[in-house]
Amino acid sequence: MAKSKKQAYISVPSQIIGSLSSSSLQSLLVSPKKSSKNKNKPWKTARFWLFCIFLCAFLGMLKMWFNLEPLTPFPPNPCSIFRQESSSPNTFSRSQLGVFPMKNGVGEKSGFWKQPDGLGYRPCLSFRGEYKKWSQEIVKDRTKYLMVVVSGGMNQQRNQIVDAVVIARILGAALVVPILQVNVIWGDESEFSDIFDLDHFKAVLASDVRIVSSLPSTHLMSRPVEERMMPVNATPQWIRAHYLRKFRRDGVLLLRGLDSRLSKNLPSDLQKLRCKVAFHALKFAPPILELGNKLTDRMRSKGPYLALHLRMEKDVWVRTGCLPGLGTNYDEIVINERKLRPELLTSKSSMTYHDRKLAGLCPLNALEVTRLLKALGAPKDARIYWAGGNPLGGEEALLPLTREFPNLYNKEDLALPGELEPFARKASFMAAIDYIVAENSDVFMPSHGGNMGHAIQGHRAYAGHRKYITPNKRKMLPYFLNASLLEADFNKIIMDLHQESLGQPELRSSKAGRDVTKFPVPECMCNDSNSRSSMLFNSQNLEIR
Repeated sequence: MAKSKKQAYISVPSQIIGSLSSSSLQSLLVSPKKSSKNKNKPWKTARFWLFCIFLCAFLGMLKMWFNLEPLTPFPPNPCSIFRQESSSPNTFSRSQLGVFPMKNGVGEKSGFWKQPDGLGYRPCLSFRGEYKKWSQEIVKDRTKYLMVVVSGGMNQQRNQIVDAVVIARILGAALVVPILQVNVIWGDESEFSDIFDLDHFKAVLASDVRIVSSLPSTHLMSRPVEERMMPVNATPQWIRAHYLRKFRRDGVLLLRGLDSRLSKNLPSDLQKLRCKVAFHALKFAPPILELGNKLTDRMRSKGPYLALHLRMEKDVWVRTGCLPGLGTNYDEIVINERKLRPELLTSKSSMTYHDRKLAGLCPLNALEVTRLLKALGAPKDARIYWAGGNPLGGEEALLPLTREFPNLYNKEDLALPGELEPFARKASFMAAIDYIVAENSDVFMPSHGGNMGHAIQGHRAYAGHRKYITPNKRKMLPYFLNASLLEADFNKIIMDLHQESLGQPELRSSKAGRDVTKFPVPECMCNDSNSRSSMLFNSQNLEIR
């Protein structure tokens, strides 16, 4: 494809053009005779002022030209699909963890971009000698094979894949590449190797668990023993007691329904293995990674950016028992859908919408996100990438955000024509692209919890505790409802409420029952005070995507 040529135009106001006579315009082309009348007063001639305007416009154009990022510029209107070709290659340098430095100090004047103190914590995955000893025997075993079927969206599947590797290690079995169940909502038929880099996955875990693409010929005729469900908080002892004996007949075990059932409190080595899978082994497939990095570079082209994970889709409002705050028409849509499908509302169904809201169980809508960001000091010109599905209400639902923060974009806005086409109708691909751009942002904030928000929280902590805003919904909502509160007072209160919710290190020991891939300190990270037993992974292993 031929490269498109850039053209520059100088816009001169019509009022100026109208004020010039034909002779004045002609004077730009034909050198006139000197006028003795204006010999010592050139500023009184129309040609002089037109030349000044031309010179200023030309200098301004040069400044814009040389500051212009060679990649894709932003569209003039937010939430519009980007349709301008780029004439330069989409290459850029990244650090080992995908952290991009601020460009030319842009945005550094705003304290909003300031990163939290990571207290010196860094990745630290040092396995004990006993773990390494058993590793040699486990990877040589050819008698036991574990098959798993993982369900849900991409981020939910990631969590189950992490647990599948740990369960295979506990059982000393080889793990057959996980099967991704076709999602009944999105109809995505993607396989593991479509979304993740399979060769990288196998290589990183080669010393922990043997990963095979399929059952060997000696087990092809075997009928796997299917265990549909394990109890919540299943321990390694329970897993060995119930599953090892099932291998004796055919040597193949099939597990389903792993979601959040393996205990969050495992022995130290198994916790480290969880981190190794989540932060090192699960790297996205090259086509997804390439496009995700291109969109990242386009967001990065003019300085730091904020990523928002907006949970404003119709199914989210239905499942959470909440209302979108867009008026009675949209409220009725959500309420009627909930009546038709009551099974979607599975928890705390006795609570009213108002009670859920005050308890902090509802996603923030665009107006609430806007007020929160303003109170936390987000500059009006902040570039914002929003991840997530189409909100109920479309662009109307985003109006409070776009009015206050006009530089609001998503993947459709940033992609060139045809770039997203290979990923059309594949929800997992789209979620993976959102994940990459959000993970590489300078600041990240989710409007609600969920698997993606938790995964990115862990990734950002593991990358050095990059800024992650956790909205304190339960405590801040009463102030949102107080119309008599002055804006300055509101902003101060909101800022004070979030001083400890900006991505600072949090010990998992103070978060009993929480996932180590969300709170990797202290099992998977160490600082100077406990670095003697640390073993840092090299830069190749630290590549997290």
